[in-house]
Amino acid sequence: MKKISYKVAALLLSGTLVCSSCIGSFALFNGYEKWQCNMTNSKIVNGLVGLILQPIVGGVCLFADALVLNTIEFWSGSNPIASTGTQSVIGSDGRNYLVKTTKKGYEIKADDGVVTYFNHDPKTDSWSMTQNGVTRELVRFNQDGTIRATLPSGTTITVSQDEAGLQQMRQAVWNESVFALR
Repeated sequence: MKKISYKVAALLLSGTLVCSSCIGSFALFNGYEKWQCNMTNSKIVNGLVGLILQPIVGGVCLFADALVLNTIEFWSGSNPIASTGTQSVIGSDGRNYLVKTTKKGYEIKADDGVVTYFNHDPKTDSWSMTQNGVTRELVRFNQDGTIRATLPSGTTITVSQDEAGLQQMRQAVWNESVFALR
């Protein structure tokens, strides 16, 4: 009887290693799901094909994500499946942009040919923008839990990472834009 309880305890303990709090992006499974939902224009056909493929392909994708790809993502910081891709996005200004995911961040190409890079620096935990050869830091996450942001004028402001900090940031940007209009 004690042997069975030790085996159950060992199995449960080993299960905690698999079910740690690191969930991961599940990029392979999400990519399969997106393809499966959009493979045809008919939701019915997509659903029927999904019923056939889901138990096999979905299971393999989920297993590979949970045990291999998410483990790589946890230790390296990036998922090998999720780290590439280009999307076409229509901005709030009505213009078309090509957004490409890079290892450092994002490359955004406007329809007029202007390329902007948004890069993350893991050493300083900051995001910067590079356009026309000029690089400017946008946001830096400080060790004390605050954010140092660079306003459009080039001045910096340090705010907390909550709703009050967001409101403080909006107010600072609004004040700069009002004074710029005067």
